[in-house]
Amino acid sequence: MIDFLRGTLVYRETDYIVLDVHGVGYRMFCANPFAIPHDEGKEVTLFAHHHVREDAAILFGFQSREEQALFRRLLFVTGIGPRVALGILSVGRPEAVVTAIYQEDIDFLIKLPGIGRKTAQRIILDLKDKLADLPMFHSSAAAAVTPTGPSFRGGGAAWHEAKQGLLSLGYSEAEIDRIWPVIQQSASTGSSSEVWIKLALQALFKG
Repeated sequence: MIDFLRGTLVYRETDYIVLDVHGVGYRMFCANPFAIPHDEGKEVTLFAHHHVREDAAILFGFQSREEQALFRRLLFVTGIGPRVALGILSVGRPEAVVTAIYQEDIDFLIKLPGIGRKTAQRIILDLKDKLADLPMFHSSAAAAVTPTGPSFRGGGAAWHEAKQGLLSLGYSEAEIDRIWPVIQQSASTGSSSEVWIKLALQALFKG
């Protein structure tokens, strides 16, 4: 089984890249191909999942071991195939998805592409007790049960949900924590996650 490939990125489309590994071009389907660094002549390493069907052998590529691990775990869920699992990773950071599963946050899960309420319930049922060996589980579980640090003071559950949404959009923990002192004065107690996200995006756009 192929675990990772290291080579030069020579081509990419909206759903896949071609990686040149010692003269052999490997097509790898990825969640966000245009997020993969493409420095001329510089090698990149992508973790892989080799999916074999009766009619095809397909490679899926991931920038991190965490993405690879969660992708493989999602394939154990009834009704989720490689394309749906890749779609989940295209909008949800592994830590955010694992936290949502651990918290049984159906509202978060049904916002992911290809996931309805029944599938979200199945994900929780099939995976909640099978996450402990994932690389990002312990930090995700800690965030779910012990909300500490500047990102959570005063915001409560709504801010936590908003923060997961911002992380899913690609913002870093540092960026979110930086704008927290600015926006916490603008929202009232009991504000919804949508209000928090709107305020946060305004602050982030301002820089």
